[in-house]
Amino acid sequence: MAATDPLSRAFAALADPTRRDIVARLADGDATVGQLAEPYDITLQAVSKHLRVLTDAGVVRRDPEDRRAPVQLDAEVFALMTRWIERYRRQAEERYRRLDDLLAEHPTGDRTGLTGLADPTRRTDRTTGPEGGRA
Repeated sequence: MAATDPLSRAFAALADPTRRDIVARLADGDATVGQLAEPYDITLQAVSKHLRVLTDAGVVRRDPEDRRAPVQLDAEVFALMTRWIERYRRQAEERYRRLDDLLAEHPTGDRTGLTGLADPTRRTDRTTGPEGGRA
């Protein structure tokens, strides 16, 4: 099943190491397809296919009518990915902060009652319920 939402398309496009490298190079500045193809031991057609995937995902943009037009990053999709990642980074930091607070309340050797905290079957996320079963 093809990814249809912008976030999924962007992450899927960036799953390929060559495409990630192309994006890293474009972060330094716009480049033509020929310039982007130079360091790779692949055909210009293969680079164009990678660029088509990145373009379809909204990661890069270029004028399809002008083969010599530079390819450039599209900041909008990166803002979307950043917001998504930031949300989960904040949640993870909050969990670590709570764990630090809890451990500070229980000096080493006196951690009675904390034994179930590391139990992976008690985790709660989008795919499992509070006791590890399917939500």
